Order: sequence, then structure tokens, then C-alpha cells
Amino acid sequence: MTVPATQRALVLTSFSLLIALGAPAGAAPPSANGHDYYPRHSSGKNLKPSFISGTISARYYPAGACPTATWCEAGDDLLTGGLGKTGLAQTAPAFANPLAPSPAELRRNAIHINYRAVLDILASGGYGTLYGPNVTNAGVITTSEGKIPGWEYITYADDGTGRQNVTLMVQIPDRFDPGKPCIVTATSSGSRGIYGAIGASGEWGLKQGCAVAYTDKGTGNGLHDLMSHSVGLIDGTRLHAMTAGKDSLFTAAISEAQRIAFNAATPDRVAYKHAHSQQNPERDWGANTLQAIHLAFYLLNEKFAVKGPDGHTRITINPANTLVIASGVSNGGTSALQAAEQDWHGLIDGVAITEPNAQPADVRRLQILQGTMLQPAIGKPLIDYFTMANLYQPCAALAVASITNLLIPANAQARCQSLHDKGLVAGADLAAWATDALARLRAYGWLADSDVLHASHYALATPAIAVTYANALSRASVLDNLCGYSFGNTDTAGNPVAQVAATQAGTFATGNGIPPTSGVNLIYNLAANAAAGTIGKRDTLAASPSTGRTDYALDGALCHRSLVIGVDSVDGRPLTAERAADARRLRQGIAEVQLSARLRGKPTLIVHGRADALVPVNHASRAYYGANRLIEGHRHSAVSYIEVTHAQHFDGFLAFPDYAARYVPLHVYLIRALNAMHQHLTTGAALPPSQVVRTAPRGASGSPAAPNPITPAHVPPIAEHPAQENLILFAQNTLYIPD
Repeated sequence: MTVPATQRALVLTSFSLLIALGAPAGAAPPSANGHDYYPRHSSGKNLKPSFISGTISARYYPAGACPTATWCEAGDDLLTGGLGKTGLAQTAPAFANPLAPSPAELRRNAIHINYRAVLDILASGGYGTLYGPNVTNAGVITTSEGKIPGWEYITYADDGTGRQNVTLMVQIPDRFDPGKPCIVTATSSGSRGIYGAIGASGEWGLKQGCAVAYTDKGTGNGLHDLMSHSVGLIDGTRLHAMTAGKDSLFTAAISEAQRIAFNAATPDRVAYKHAHSQQNPERDWGANTLQAIHLAFYLLNEKFAVKGPDGHTRITINPANTLVIASGVSNGGTSALQAAEQDWHGLIDGVAITEPNAQPADVRRLQILQGTMLQPAIGKPLIDYFTMANLYQPCAALAVASITNLLIPANAQARCQSLHDKGLVAGADLAAWATDALARLRAYGWLADSDVLHASHYALATPAIAVTYANALSRASVLDNLCGYSFGNTDTAGNPVAQVAATQAGTFATGNGIPPTSGVNLIYNLAANAAAGTIGKRDTLAASPSTGRTDYALDGALCHRSLVIGVDSVDGRPLTAERAADARRLRQGIAEVQLSARLRGKPTLIVHGRADALVPVNHASRAYYGANRLIEGHRHSAVSYIEVTHAQHFDGFLAFPDYAARYVPLHVYLIRALNAMHQHLTTGAALPPSQVVRTAPRGASGSPAAPNPITPAHVPPIAEHPAQENLILFAQNTLYIPD
């Protein structure tokens, strides 16, 4: 990072004092859980971080033949798992023994699946031309397979109990230059495992020659099979929980007697880490990201710094001479914002993210206008708007010509009928009920740009997130079956069945950490149509007790909504004592994860797709940007907000032809945001001003219609000097967004 000599001397002095003395008196703590993020030792020794639990595994991936170095995986690499650009675009390789895949096989397939999960991997969508292993960060298309050799280190952060076991990983490419050190964070999106951001900021950082600091942020892909008592380890292999002990990625905090009783009452169920760790992990996403940065500094010094006479490595790579960019997509972007807000030790130089689940704590003075339209609902917590979506999306989807419509028509119609019967939608017929449901979503902050996405998002994401986050925020145990939901495999009729051994063995690679995933589905235990001798039904096929209809388990959705609003969601009556206690815990969890929007002038680029139906801009990036401007003002805020038209949340969904015809890949703009932030921090180039980037859908042609190939014209650059009609402005507590 280029800084004047006087400033560098000041930073170095401050850094030395932090090592010796810790944070200044009166400064806010670095995190809610008290973790320290840099070694406090007046001698400048490079000490192993105190939050590291156990050993740090090290492997060298040469992208070819192994040199004489030990711990080498021949043919493998950091970015592509040895598959290269071509292999990533093909079907995942099979395991030699599906019942016992090796750690190397699991890692390879985890990289393959996670890379494809966040990107459109089709050449017609830009893979290999606009982005991909063979495309440089500057956009130059090469003939390379994009394999990147280097070292990979992996370990747990934990408080000694084994209940946290947050996975941390640092990749150091061979081209890393200790004379110009840099670190990029790649916190996993969603609830993914440690390789969740490999194709996003991970790829950009490796191509840039930076060390990449990863974390699964405590929500990683941890499956505990309560029947067999099988759990996963940090390398993806599985053991009996008693054998794994504190090395387990996640073991539900229940006694053996409780497990046996639970299995007898509700057999064939599993627990998942994000939902059932009882840690409210989102509270510490920023802390985990800072831990990953600290670990990167420690490992870089161990690798490149010199040892003193006492045998201890001396710290030479430090925040004063190292460029650090916090980055990520979706929940990974949220983690970067959390980390930047908590960065009291000055580890982070800038932030470049896309589509964050940003939940500002206070937007009371803020209003947002798009064009001349005052936005009716802004800045609500994620669980608030998700429980609203969970209630109305199946019905609202019937009001529009939805794309990739994976809903069961009869069940969506039944949801409309049940909502009407309970007085939650108005109108004389099905069409009117659906129109009213859609209007309620718009009134709650969704844009019309998202209308056609409600069907696919409900089918693929909404109930899963509502169930998982309600559990996580309220610190519910798997024993609680909160609102009647549990997790387990189901047959084609929706009945609970035992886990499939081969599927479970590969969960580290295939799972996304939030059921439905890898054969595990949501089960509504209270279903009125449960088969004889079973408990519950898959939520999509479940009949509600209060209606008798297969209406996508409406009663479960109403329960979650009641927890958020604190009263019965149908008639406003007080909740039962048990539900009121659940609601109080949920509100506490919400308060713990809301953001201050105080970045203390840290340069930040936030990019979001206007059509995002999962994390609507009004509740997330628009609200966070506005809250930051309210708090820090024009003179002190260094945040730019870029809103991209015809872009939505899931680039992976661009594999669906109707998605591809309508939407552009937001990943292109993550690359551009990282490039802009790097230029700003290294050359002083100005960050682009807040603006709307107007993209062009590529449409479809032929018979049958297929998406046209994407070209650079469909994804114009972020403008250094945007036209007046594209500028996003803030004045007098109002955020102005151009139509």
C-alpha cells in the first residue's frame, strides 16, 4: 500500500504499541466475544494466535509434479482443485469409493461444486471470456487452465470447548511477493463450507498474487446424523461423534439420553450447524473474518520473515506495509462489513463486496426515493422480511408470469385459499388473492423488478432460510423442533427416511449448509397428512393442521411470522408463554447481528443487483449506505454504492435459460469493484461515485429459444464519471435512486 513516509512511520509506531499494549483505553472491543486479532508482545515475536484450536494443517499444491517438498498433492492447485478451467465446467469427478472418499477427493469436489454454485459456468454466460480461471483480473483472456500453485493452511478457531470450531483457511500463492504483501478475505457466502468463496473473491485474490484469508464463519457445512451419531471433520471425512470429540466440525449440544429419546420420538433426523449450534453464529461473522486476517499475517510471517536469536520469527509483514481488502458476496459481504466496523486494530484498508445481507440497526431518520416514489419499507432485519416472503411468495407468484416456476400449482393455489380464509389476503377469487399477496410484498420493500422471481426463490431458498435463521437467531436446539420443523431425508411422497450412506459421505463437497441440501429436506413435524407410523412430511407436501390443505405448511410459516412480530400473525392475540419466550430470544438474536453502519471513513464499494428478490436492496445495501451517510456524513463517509440493473442474487441460477435471458452476472461487477478498490488503495485513484449501472439483457433466440451469448456490451463498466441521470445522491436524510 502506497503511503507517505511520515504516515508509514506513524502507522508502524501505532502497530508496535498495539502489539505491546493492546487497544487504547476506552476503545470499543474488537468483537463481542473478546477475541484478540493481533499478537500483543513487546518483542515483536510472531506468536500463534490464541484463538487457534489444535494444529494448523499445511499442504502444498504445485499445479503439476511435486518438488522435493513434503506435504505435496501432485497435480492439484489452490484455485481449481487440479481440474483447471475445463474441468470446472464439466461434471464433478466420481469418488473412487463413494462410501469413503479421501480428503483430497472431498476437497477437489468441494472446490468444483462451490465454484459452480456462485457462478454461471456456461461459456454463453461469460465463463472463460468475462471471468473464469483463464481470465486475468484485468479482463485479458488467456489460453491457460488457470491453475495456481501454492500453500494452503487450514485450522479451527475455537474457545477450547469444540462447540465453535470455526474453520479458517489461508492460501498463499507461489507468486506472492513479500516485498509488496497483500491479503484478500474470502468469507463464505450463505451457509457454505470453507471453499464457499473460492470462485468469488478467492479467485480474484489468488490471481492478484495475494494471500487469501477464508472462513466458513461458523455456519459451515456441518451435518450431525442423530441416528448414527456421525459427524464431519475439518477435512470432510466422517467419524462417530464420540471418536471425533472436539475435532468435530459440529456436534449438537445434547446428551446421549436426549439423543436417544429424540430419535425414538422423531427418527431419521439430522442437525445442521448454522441452524442448531445455539451460537447465533452471525453475531461473530465479522470477528471470524478478522481472525482469518490475523491468521494470514501470522502464516505470512512464519513463511517469509526472519527468525531472531531466540528462534522466534520476528513480525515484518504487518498492517502498515500490507494491503488488506475485505471482500465477499452475500453473507460473505456482510461479514466484510461487520469486520470493517469492528476493525479497531486497523487491519483492513478497504472493502469491496456484492449483495450483502446488511442489516442496519437504525434507519428511523432515513427515507429512500427511487425516481419520485418513496419506498414504503426499508432496512428491516433479514428474518423479518424472510418470514413475510415465506408467507406470501407462493400465492404472489400466481399473479405474474413467473420464470423457472418450480412451485406445485395446486399447493400454491391452496396457500392462496388458506391465506384468504384467515383474512391475510383480500379479493373475490384466486386471481385477486394472488394480486393482493404480490402487492403486500411490494409494500414490504420488494421492487417490481423482482416479481417474476418469487416462484423460483420460494421453491429453492425462502423456507430454508426462514427456518434456519429463526433457529439460529433464537439459539434453538435441534431438540426444540422450533415451529414444528426438523431436518431429514424424505422419499418421493415426502415421508421421512434414513440417510443415504454414500450421499452423506460426500456432504462436505455437495452440501451448502442449509437444507434442502444433499438429500436433507425440511420436514414439518405437525403435518396433518403424515403417513401412518411416521412423524411429519416434507414441507412442500405438508398439510397444515388448521386448514387440512397441502398449502406448503402454512401453519409453520405463520408460526415463524408470529415469532418476529411478537403476536399471533393471524389475529394479533398474545402468544403462548412458550412462543413468547421464543420470540424474546429471536429479538435478542436480531439485535446482536444488526450493524452500526459506522465504517470510520474506511473506503468501501458495495454492489447490489436491483432485481435481487432474496436480499432486497431496500432492506440491505440501500439502507446500509443511507445509514452510513446519516452517521458519517459527506465529509467522512468513503462508501460508494453501485446498483446494477437486470442483476439478481444467484449467478448460479443463470444456468436456467429464462434467468440467463433476463439477467446479467453480478460477478463481473465484483471483479470490477475489487479492481477499483485496489487501484484506489495503491495509486490513490478515486473510487467511482455512487451510481446506477444500466445493463442490457441478452435475450433469447432460436427455436426452441435459447439465451443469446453474452458480450461486454451487456455489462457496461462502472463509470468514473456517470451521467447525471445515473447518479445516486444523498441529501437531507434522503437517499435518491434514479429510476
